[in-house]
Parts: sequence; structure tokens; C-alpha cells
Amino acid sequence: VQLQASGGGLVQAGDSLRLSCAGSGRTFSSYATGWFRQAPGKEREFVAVISWSGASTYYADSVKGRFTISRDNAKNTVYLQINSLKPEDTAVYYCAARTSYSSSPQALYAYWGQGTQVTVSS
Repeated sequence: VQLQASGGGLVQAGDSLRLSCAGSGRTFSSYATGWFRQAPGKEREFVAVISWSGASTYYADSVKGRFTISRDNAKNTVYLQINSLKPEDTAVYYCAARTSYSSSPQALYAYWGQGTQVTVSS
């Protein structure tokens, strides 16, 4: 499975962005997919995860209410809608896939995309 994240950019506080994670391979739709982010000088942190069917989702407390994860398996794509962006959301956002769904932020993911930069100006 290969993943490619896109949709990042330079935005102002309060704006919205939709990140996309395009997966290759016929089996991508059977993988749970998560989003992570890494801010400058900080460790990578879990953001959200979605099951292969989209029926189950889980969010980090820090993003609940502003971030929405979804997927379109017909397009082999997982999305992360980010609303009311804040400067502290500035980070490189990565998508990752694993064979089974887990709501644990410490779950290991086998496949990673290259990341997309989100920069929020105040």
C-alpha cells in the first residue's frame, strides 16, 4: 500500500482545509487509516483514525469538534476536514494505514505517506 497526502498550504487562522490521503492498491479500502501531525520541534502526535468501512472513527481530544475524518473507498481516498484552524495546528500532516482498526493513539501503522505541510498564520 502506498499513500500520498495532499491539500496542505498556508492559511489564516479561522480558515478551513481538507487534506486528502490517496491510497494505491486494490486493498487500500480494507485498511484502517489514521492521520498524524508533527509540529516543528515536537514529537509526532495522533490526530484521528477511521475504520476501513468508515463506521468507526476516533479523534485526539485536542482536535475533537474541529476535525472530521472520512473516506471514499470508491476513490481510495481518506479525508481530514479541518475547520477553525489555529496557529497551533501548524504541522506536517501524515496519513498512515494499518490492517485493523484501533482507537489507540499508540497503535502501530505499517504504511505511511510523505506528509503535507499546513501552516496557519495568526
